[in-house]
Amino acid sequence: MKIANYSDLRNNLKTYLDSVVNDKEPLIIHRSGESNSVVVISLDEYNSMKETEYITSSPEMMNRLREAEKEVHNGKGIRINLDEL
Repeated sequence: MKIANYSDLRNNLKTYLDSVVNDKEPLIIHRSGESNSVVVISLDEYNSMKETEYITSSPEMMNRLREAEKEVHNGKGIRINLDEL
């Protein structure tokens, strides 16, 4: 995870934002004189986190996922070629 201070971020904003997107790595912005830092993530990463939050907030969905995991572990899974979908 990369860390930058506010001044360096301001002077190199494009480079830092490109790095967040291309490297898929969050960027921590240290705010001098502030007690909290800030994290910059890509939109894809944010959307992925929100999707995971949505799925894990549903007890029914989590039960279905656990059952599916047991089935795969017990050899009951079905192999699907993604090119054929």
